[in-house]
Amino acid sequence: MAPNTKQEREARGRVRAYQARKAVNEHQQKRRRRDNILAGGVLVLVLVVLVGAQLFYFNGGPGTAEPTASATPSATPTDAGVVPTPGANAGEVPSSDLAESRTWTGTLTLNDIPLGIELDGALAPQAVSSTIALAQSGFYDDLSCHRLTNGGFSVLQCGDPIGDGTGGPDYYYGPVENAPADDVYPAGTLAMARAADAYSQGSQFFIVYDDTTIPASEAGGYTVIGRVTSGLDQLITGVVDAGIEDGSTDGAPAIPTTITGFTVQ
Repeated sequence: MAPNTKQEREARGRVRAYQARKAVNEHQQKRRRRDNILAGGVLVLVLVVLVGAQLFYFNGGPGTAEPTASATPSATPTDAGVVPTPGANAGEVPSSDLAESRTWTGTLTLNDIPLGIELDGALAPQAVSSTIALAQSGFYDDLSCHRLTNGGFSVLQCGDPIGDGTGGPDYYYGPVENAPADDVYPAGTLAMARAADAYSQGSQFFIVYDDTTIPASEAGGYTVIGRVTSGLDQLITGVVDAGIEDGSTDGAPAIPTTITGFTVQ
């Protein structure tokens, strides 16, 4: 009987060892599944953050999903590290008194094409004051017009020191001023680009080269600072008619376009 007892003990030992290995294996499998789930969750979170950041940094100007005119200039950090503050000005915003509540005249020159302009300091005092301050400081000199749209929205967007739609001065301001009640921006309109928030206006502006309807968002429409009084036809034939660089309806102009002068008085 002793041999049988020994054999039984050994058999039971092997069973226990097998069960122990099985338990360890099952635990390891559960742990791997748990780790995979956690890793997947982290990956999803990272993707959400990255996508959200991209939307925050690159959606802006007329034509993006909100409002829609082929891209609003984004409210993004600038070289000075200033970011838009929802519902409030950020940075050292020029005083709205600078516009003097009067009409300013001047010349905006793009690729040596002179555009006569008028800025309405009475209807858009804050935006016009900012534009005057930037123009007189030389901020706009040699900046590109990085965006042209021709797919339902007819705008040329300029004034970004970075050149990709993400830049601005060392401040941002609001609210929206002098937006058209009917959402129609006639040919020749000069207006400030912005992101989703009304207080994300900076240096980027757009020129409407053909009558365009841009639906207002919760933040309102776009601040109209003035109009082009002469030279628009030359801009259309010299830049707009060549289309967009990649043949799309929204992107960099096929003819690189630069601000070669901006004077106001």
